[in-house]
Amino acid sequence: MKNKILNKMTRKIYMLLLTMSLIVTYSCTETYLDTAPTDSISEVAAFSNPDNMELVINGLHRQMYASVLNGGGTPNGESYFMPALDFISGEVIHTGPGFNWMKGEARWLSHTNANSTVSFDFWYQRYHFIATTNALINNVASKDFTVTPQLNSILGQAHAYRAWSYWRLVTTFSKGYLIGNPSTDPGVPITNGLSLTEGAPRGTVEQVYNQIETDIDAAIGYLTNASAPPNKSYISLNAAYGIKARIALSKGDWAAAATNAALARNGFPLFNEAEWHAGFNSVDQSEVIWASRIIDTESNFFASYFYYISFMFNGGECRGNNKIINIELYNQIPATDHRNKAWLPMAPNTNSAAYNGQGGSYLTDPNYNDAASFNAAKAAIIAQYGATPAHNTHPYMNVKFKQSRPGTNNPDDVIYMRSSEMVLIEAEAKAMMNDISGAQDALDILGSSRDTAFDKTAFGTQQALMDQIKFQRRVELWGEGFGYHDKIRWDEGIDQTNSGASLVIYGDAFIQERPSVNDDWIFKIPQQEIDSNPLITEADQN
Repeated sequence: MKNKILNKMTRKIYMLLLTMSLIVTYSCTETYLDTAPTDSISEVAAFSNPDNMELVINGLHRQMYASVLNGGGTPNGESYFMPALDFISGEVIHTGPGFNWMKGEARWLSHTNANSTVSFDFWYQRYHFIATTNALINNVASKDFTVTPQLNSILGQAHAYRAWSYWRLVTTFSKGYLIGNPSTDPGVPITNGLSLTEGAPRGTVEQVYNQIETDIDAAIGYLTNASAPPNKSYISLNAAYGIKARIALSKGDWAAAATNAALARNGFPLFNEAEWHAGFNSVDQSEVIWASRIIDTESNFFASYFYYISFMFNGGECRGNNKIINIELYNQIPATDHRNKAWLPMAPNTNSAAYNGQGGSYLTDPNYNDAASFNAAKAAIIAQYGATPAHNTHPYMNVKFKQSRPGTNNPDDVIYMRSSEMVLIEAEAKAMMNDISGAQDALDILGSSRDTAFDKTAFGTQQALMDQIKFQRRVELWGEGFGYHDKIRWDEGIDQTNSGASLVIYGDAFIQERPSVNDDWIFKIPQQEIDSNPLITEADQN
């Protein structure tokens, strides 16, 4: 019975993926397979020549931020999972009910539930990428295509996407490499070379990392001799170096992490102050290495990245649930660091349903003594950031993520990799190698660009460097989806005491022990995978 279910489900999922890959292009110019109706395009046509295979790759670009499973509902690719991972880690805090999006993630009710759509979509969306890249890689290997820069681009991106997908899976559905026993800890199924109807058992974490490293090295080899990417949605050679740096950091290969991070950021200068505060909404910004350009006709609207994270997006979740920074973290940001303007500690608490019980008027907000100043403060924020009068405000609310057309539900670009992250990877890797001066120099690249009083010599030990690097990552990359995996790598738990989070709402997620002794950090394998895959049983569940 399991094989029958597996056959039916995997075939249906794969054909859905392939159809989307073929009909979706990733630019304002429409390019389609004109030789057949959309619903009759075959796998043979899809993989018959490099031009068609490039359309399949373009489909993967779109699937980075869109859904392929549920007709446009949530979760929608990285648009959903980047904020979700920061909600799970407690780095981004909910302040009110809104429309209750991401509450299950913030309360640790979703990823710990094998029947949740969160675990299901995270698992199957990434296996969609793997199924498609398997088909591309295997098809080229079986045929005698002429090697061209275009073909190298296709193969390089396919291997990079496959490496990225396995890495996202194994770092989320398995124990962290640095806190477990990778040679024996169960990883995720490696499905390369299998037919669509074959299941696979869980490999070890080490085996999965071996596959990941093989793929990313192949990607770099192909992309070194590839055609130039037409836009940043393509995985460029720089982006591949960045993926390799992330992989190496997660397993403690410090030398490789530092080297590849430096290669990744080459040619992508850090934001200046004005660019940093421009909203993180455009692929055209200087330090953006990898991102999706979103056009109006491809918007997720109320399932978009900015719906979950931005203050001024015009949706019920944003109007009624300001996302705030951990108050203790904010209070550590120096007055000389311009990033302190990305959150508003004195914003009035206008939400009568605010979880802290201090919202609705100056009578309940301890920061205000009269209605005039309370109302004027809200009006000033609405005017400055372009929100609507229906939007609530809240102390320590985030204005880091700004819409290019504020107060609407129009789409904005989704950023996956910035050179700031690469600088911080280089600094952390060198600190972990006890290269004090090297780590100081790397850290200074970021610190001095953000804080006019930054002094790298203040961090003269490995511990002092790591403390500062952790602080910098939490501030610089806030809301960009790194909190969950950072805490696993650093083996740090969650304690929301004095953070601004509500114990009543957060429940068990308010305090969580560190990942090395708490397997609830590991996502549950979807129950549908256990039910359909004959090589995975209940005994294999996390």
